[in-house]
Amino acid sequence: MMIDETLFGSSELRESYELCEALTRQFHAPMWRATELLPAPVHPHMHAVNGFVLRTDTIADRDGTAAEREQRLARWYSATREGLRSGASDHPVLRAFVDTVWRWDLDRTVIEELLGTLEADCVNPPVFETFQDRRRYLRGAGGTTVELWFPLLGVRDPEMLAMASLLGEAAQVVDNFEDMPEDLAAGRCYLPRADLRALGLEVDDLVHGERPGALAELVRMQLGRWNPLVKQAAPMTGMVKPEYQPFLHLLALGIHLQCDETALRQERIFTQGIEPLVAAGGAPRRAVWPHVEVDVVPEHVAVIMDGNRRWALEQGQPAFRGHQAGQWSAMRLVNAALRMGVRHLTLYAFSTENWNRSQDELDALFETMGDAIARGAEWLHDLGVRARWCGRRDRIDPSLASVLTLVESMTSNNQTLSLTICVDYGGREELVEAARALAAEAASGAILPQDIGPADLDWNMYVPGLPDVDLLIRTSGEQWISNFLPWHLAYAEMVFDPTPWPSFGLEQLREAVTIYAGRQRRFGGTLPGPTRPTEPARSAKPA
Repeated sequence: MMIDETLFGSSELRESYELCEALTRQFHAPMWRATELLPAPVHPHMHAVNGFVLRTDTIADRDGTAAEREQRLARWYSATREGLRSGASDHPVLRAFVDTVWRWDLDRTVIEELLGTLEADCVNPPVFETFQDRRRYLRGAGGTTVELWFPLLGVRDPEMLAMASLLGEAAQVVDNFEDMPEDLAAGRCYLPRADLRALGLEVDDLVHGERPGALAELVRMQLGRWNPLVKQAAPMTGMVKPEYQPFLHLLALGIHLQCDETALRQERIFTQGIEPLVAAGGAPRRAVWPHVEVDVVPEHVAVIMDGNRRWALEQGQPAFRGHQAGQWSAMRLVNAALRMGVRHLTLYAFSTENWNRSQDELDALFETMGDAIARGAEWLHDLGVRARWCGRRDRIDPSLASVLTLVESMTSNNQTLSLTICVDYGGREELVEAARALAAEAASGAILPQDIGPADLDWNMYVPGLPDVDLLIRTSGEQWISNFLPWHLAYAEMVFDPTPWPSFGLEQLREAVTIYAGRQRRFGGTLPGPTRPTEPARSAKPA
């Protein structure tokens, strides 16, 4: 990032801001990547806040005795307070931070709360008796940082800032889980002692990974406390101006993904931790599938994503908020499918019957879907996901059609996971179109009617070669297939989950896969069959 000297007054100040960006990119790559989604004028100030927090944390964690760390922090805090008082500093990181605080009139009491929390954490290893004790630490270490961001995003309302703080608390939990092995080795355990005692655990059990069953339950207990924080903070992402929402959405998605990763690793979190979502170079983490607690993982999972509007109604929000939340649930599901080893994932995003909705809702839905796919295209590509559009291509909003076509082209050579997005899709219409194509071939003499077989019909579908669905999941409690993939669902196992789509995640996917693994698939026979019925070989379709 190059900063205009005329905006900041001197090359010295410009270099200070650039140093803060470099620190963020090196030591907190996910934050740097998210910041790139903000309007350019906000970038340097966001990096200044995060650069200051990173620098402070580095000083606190540097080697040495507790007394030496306390002395270093005391000098740093003194320099910080003097800079905030005078409006200037000789230290390059403080120079940019102080300039940002003065320009944006950031709350000095929040800065003092942040400094006090980090100082206490540095001097003595934290011991939290209860979850509420830990909440005070999470607020001071993470919530304060996010509260300093929000004036940069045009938010100063105290109630909204309190909600924003919850996002910071959830992010701090992510940081603690990522650093779990190192913190435990250094004598720091950020989990409530009451939770350990309830399971008969000592801190040494965490360090050595002993008693895995109790440790797995401890992780589930922490996730049970973590998820409500994320849920309470979620509405905040839609309460800022549109130009700031992608930044917050990406942060919330990252928190959700790390929550899912923690749930997958369970007791291994104490000895292995979890990797950051984004590496220092800015690329997202590649999927390395951990152990999955089911014997059989379906190759092809299809999902009818139902319940966005009902979820929004329950939250007291307009319908488009439900569609917005649903798009991020789709991204979470892609990641969960990758982590569980699913090879094909098909999502029912918009049906031919959905055109009956109001134009306002359609406009909002298409805009939300297009934005989500555009923002996620690079992420999908970097993860090796191949995206394909299944459905009619002549009626969809041109901007959405353009985004779908672009992500198809960008990811066409990827092989890790095949993601099929059904937009303006209707199963009966697909079959009619395939029949018409075959009739035209027969009329032209290219194929004899008596030679037409299942493979020929398959090759005339919207996505030729899409494998049969092994597991169909429908959310929000409804129990019909809504004209979805009738050709491919011939022998699919079906699970109807009551969870509304925006709340559907790894836990629900894992439960559905567990149900699937426990069923005996006969494919029309009398005994369980390991494979599908044999079909005629597919002939090569002419180019």
